[in-house]
Amino acid sequence: MTRYRKALADGALKPDPAQQAAAEKLGVLARHLAKYRPGRFSFLGRGKPPRGLYIWGDVGRGKSMLMDLFFADAAAQPKRRVHFNAFMADVHARLHAERARPEVSDPIPAVARALAADARLLCFDEFQVTDVADAMILGRLFEQLLEAGTVIVATSNVAPENLYEGGLNRQLFLPFIALIQTRMEVLKLSGPVDYRLHRLSGYPVYLVPLSRETGAAMDAAWQRLTDSADGKPMRLTVFGRSLLVPEAARGVARFSFSDLCEKPLAAADYLEIARQFHTVLVDRIPALDPKRRDAARRFVLLIDTLYDQGVKLICSAEAAPDQLYPSGDGA
Repeated sequence: MTRYRKALADGALKPDPAQQAAAEKLGVLARHLAKYRPGRFSFLGRGKPPRGLYIWGDVGRGKSMLMDLFFADAAAQPKRRVHFNAFMADVHARLHAERARPEVSDPIPAVARALAADARLLCFDEFQVTDVADAMILGRLFEQLLEAGTVIVATSNVAPENLYEGGLNRQLFLPFIALIQTRMEVLKLSGPVDYRLHRLSGYPVYLVPLSRETGAAMDAAWQRLTDSADGKPMRLTVFGRSLLVPEAARGVARFSFSDLCEKPLAAADYLEIARQFHTVLVDRIPALDPKRRDAARRFVLLIDTLYDQGVKLICSAEAAPDQLYPSGDGA
């Protein structure tokens, strides 16, 4: 990929054999996309879509960065890059609208056609399936997208065969896994370096006290982790409820303490956040007292969940950890 080679030449990226191998695959796909013309001229050999890519591996290996560079390089138009959860929220909204039409008995074909018209190239970041409503429609939806000529590229922390593992009625989801394995090239990005941690080495991850300086340091941590990406709101679905993430980009989420601990959230909410993001930033943690017992309890649950799931936490707080909740139940 042109932009990847330039980033190496400029010193913005360090040579990484696993990343380079993935970049070469993406570069080949970008060249094929430049020649790809879907539609009625397939007899000229230009109508058959190139195989997409499913790139998976541990967090922090550079999957989202490579996706960004590929998406910028790819000449396909129209094209769309979207977080998988945001895409599925859009899909369910479209399905709901189609079902409201009395003449429609099966809404998936119309939704797939509309999505294919919106994107010849469809790039998903953070592809994973945890919701049964998503799992039950993905097979037919993706099959029809591919038949319509849409090329799909996805990044994930999960191998295809482990998607929706342990999910309800998983046997009905298995054809979708087979679809990925037969219609897309599966590539593991297995480099030894966790760039998520590398970028934070030498930087504090617990910032005290609350001040303009610690706020600026939190902003700087966001910039380092996301390559200065603009954070956008995102909604997660937890047991049919909508959970707002105020800022999300490249596997990183940013919340205020109030967002996470002063609202009626539970363990399932924190677990879903941990599943979706490799790093969480929490701003403005106050010193807690017995009057904020519920917030303190949620905060402890949040910390335990993030730790158990191996999620990196960066936060700004009013006091040192041992002074955050000096008295009260559970102090």
